[in-house]
Parts: sequence; C-alpha cells; structure tokens
Amino acid sequence: MTAPSSNARESWDDYFMKLTRLVASRSTCLRRRIGALLVREHRLLATGYNGAPSGLPHCLDVGCLRQQRKVPSGERSELCRAVHAEQNTLLQCARFGLSTEGATLYCTHFPCAHCAKSLLSAKVCRIVYEEEYRDELAQELLDQAQGKITVESWKSSRGFTEIST
Repeated sequence: MTAPSSNARESWDDYFMKLTRLVASRSTCLRRRIGALLVREHRLLATGYNGAPSGLPHCLDVGCLRQQRKVPSGERSELCRAVHAEQNTLLQCARFGLSTEGATLYCTHFPCAHCAKSLLSAKVCRIVYEEEYRDELAQELLDQAQGKITVESWKSSRGFTEIST
C-alpha cells in the first residue's frame, strides 16, 4: 500500500471544519469566537457566527454585557446580546426555506444546551466539533438522543492548517 501523496484532497470533515474557523473570524463576541456550518450531502446550507442580532449594536462596539455584569462563563446565557453560531445557521435556513433535516453541523465548539435543543428539534443528524465547551445538560440531552444524532470530536486527518484572515 502506498502512502497518500501530499496532493491528496482534504476529507470533507477537514474541509468543512477549516471553514468553521474562517466563519468564526466574523464573530463580534469579545469572549469567544465561534463559527458553525450546516451541511447536507456535502453542500453548504448556511454559515453562522456568534454576534448581535442583525441591525443591533455589536459587543465590539458597545462592550460585553456579561463582562459588565461579571457573569461567569457558562452561566446565565440569557444575559448576552449574541445569537449563538449554531442558532444563526438554523435561522438562516429558516429565513431562506432550507430544510435542516438530516444535516450535519460543523462547529468550532461543542454546543451549549440551548443550541443542542435547537439542533435536535431541527432534526440535525450529526454534530462535528473541535473544541470542548463543557455543558452537562447539553451532553445529557445529546446522549438521550443517541441513535437520532451522532456527536463527534474532530481531529484533522492531515493536521490543521490555520487559515489566515
């Protein structure tokens, strides 16, 4: 068996996970830059990053409400002006009339409980993420949905190459 050439194509997972980093570069969150993609049959349906709702001031411009109120990470997520990256992908699909049933979510981070519930309700069948974000309820919900959704931690098959932005 011969070793793959250096010209070998990226795997689909590597390709889409690299795109999540580029999408995350649009984030306006001061705490964590998150990017997400919804894909079905190797076709990109929508992208999303965490930031204020369309037309409203961004944290980059007015500061972080959570920092101002000294809210610890992982607590009181309702005290944030940002729409999560995963939610933004679902909202874009809804806005443009695209079904998310059977889609894969590629995301820079493990989803929070709010996003996990939304993804389950939207019938997303697979989540691929790179960085851990410990949310016990999210993990419990996704475990309970075993057989309906697959959750995978991504590790590049060829080594991650940072995309310069």
